[in-house]
Amino acid sequence: MQEQVNNPGNMPNSPSSVVEEGKTIAIISYITVIGLIIALVLNAEKKNSFAKFHIRQSLGIMLTGLVVSFVSWVPILGWIVWAIAAVLLLVLWISGFLAALSGKEKVVPVLGQRYAEWFKTI
Repeated sequence: MQEQVNNPGNMPNSPSSVVEEGKTIAIISYITVIGLIIALVLNAEKKNSFAKFHIRQSLGIMLTGLVVSFVSWVPILGWIVWAIAAVLLLVLWISGFLAALSGKEKVVPVLGQRYAEWFKTI
């Protein structure tokens, strides 16, 4: 009789299988608001922790963008704030997207830890 060897990468609840199962949902969450909504719906049943992490990060980036867009209505000062924030949000989005692509739970710079705290119920 052949002995089975436990291979953590192939076990159903191993960290790598959780990442692989949630990777597609995590990537989708960074692609526009519609992608975020689709990711929320897809993960509602699966409750994948990797996907949940990236959904929180993406939601935070998008809500920060919404707040910044309201600030941009203020003439001159609002426009300057918007220009700086737009560059920062682009960096945050790229960072989160690349982390999702590479299968890492890496918080986005500056506000990522706050997003994880604020949206922990999601």
